[in-house]
Amino acid sequence: MTFLANALSRVKPSATIAVTQKARDLKAQGREVISLSVGEPDFDTPEHIRAAAKAAIDRGETRYTPVLGIPELREAVANKFKRENGLDYKASHTIVATGGKHILFNAFLATLNPGDEVIIPSPFWVSYPEMVAICGGTAVTVETHMEHGFKLQPEDLERAITPRTKWLVLNSPSNPSGAAYSFEEMKKVTDVLLRHPRVHVLTDDIYEHLVYGDFKFVTPAQVEPELFGRTLTMNGVSKAYAMTGWRIGYAAGPAALIKAMDLLQGQQTSGACSIAQWAAVEALEGPQDHLATFRKAFQERRDLVVSMLNQASYLTCPTPEGAFYVFPSCAGAIGRKTPEGKVIESDTDFVTALLEAEGVAVVQGSAFGTGPNFRVSYAASNELLENACAKIQRFCGSLK
Repeated sequence: MTFLANALSRVKPSATIAVTQKARDLKAQGREVISLSVGEPDFDTPEHIRAAAKAAIDRGETRYTPVLGIPELREAVANKFKRENGLDYKASHTIVATGGKHILFNAFLATLNPGDEVIIPSPFWVSYPEMVAICGGTAVTVETHMEHGFKLQPEDLERAITPRTKWLVLNSPSNPSGAAYSFEEMKKVTDVLLRHPRVHVLTDDIYEHLVYGDFKFVTPAQVEPELFGRTLTMNGVSKAYAMTGWRIGYAAGPAALIKAMDLLQGQQTSGACSIAQWAAVEALEGPQDHLATFRKAFQERRDLVVSMLNQASYLTCPTPEGAFYVFPSCAGAIGRKTPEGKVIESDTDFVTALLEAEGVAVVQGSAFGTGPNFRVSYAASNELLENACAKIQRFCGSLK
């Protein structure tokens, strides 16, 4: 009898964490490394949010909270969904957890039985299929393509749905591609779902506020109100409010699902950090001025990175609508050799050789289910990005 659970055999380590660790190891050896592998804003949490956390400490808000979250934050979440997304959730239909990851995991754990299928468009955030596997479900990945902007096509979704399908996971804007669905594109997806009433939608809207130009964000239940009763709308404060370490995610959905997630969370972590919850109230209800500043900076960085990567030999980099990632193809580099004679046979070979040769850490697209590509996070200064992209250009130019 083995000591460790069989479920662990179904789970792969996070590739993004692995690349970050390799970059750290090279730094420890004295190498200069530019890491563009982490999905974390480089901005500080806005001052008014930090002040709210300090005030909460001074008021003694340091005790256990209700499992589902403090009432003030649940009201703020319901208000946010109504104000920004036109979704009329009651506070009693909301849940607060220790990050968006916790929300997703609890939703899968509360609903999946062995054999249940979860449709996940690829490229996907690395944790989706692993969470499904841990919870006993089967991840069904549906490939998207660069020529469609890495967006799920209705006919591909239709083909993927079976009698076992329980969830469709949608992440818009997307990690890793930055792709975001317009109203018209989302409507084509929701039209398919209307024909399959047993399929629920888990929408990960964590990058909602990071969209650029004239693009307008939409979420599925907003586009198709008939899906309201079978949609879990998930969001959080980590990306738009530069609060990754505060660990606050939230969601709203059907009462029965929220009750089930409450039951699970009560036996796991109970309520999220009290101080972080009060900070999140301020994030959602306080001044939003910083969002325009964040968007302006990220759009400038996106345009810089897309331009420079498209000037590199063998790379093709589309311009994404949102988030802070680009997902270029390195198909042109496959089969070529480094100056040392090593053949680039995959996107993993490409990112490994790039890190070793130039000290630039990015993540291979195959980790996100789509290759040969790689993900670049442009949550870094313009100077650092310009330097990194010049190194990528030099590396690509060295391939024969």
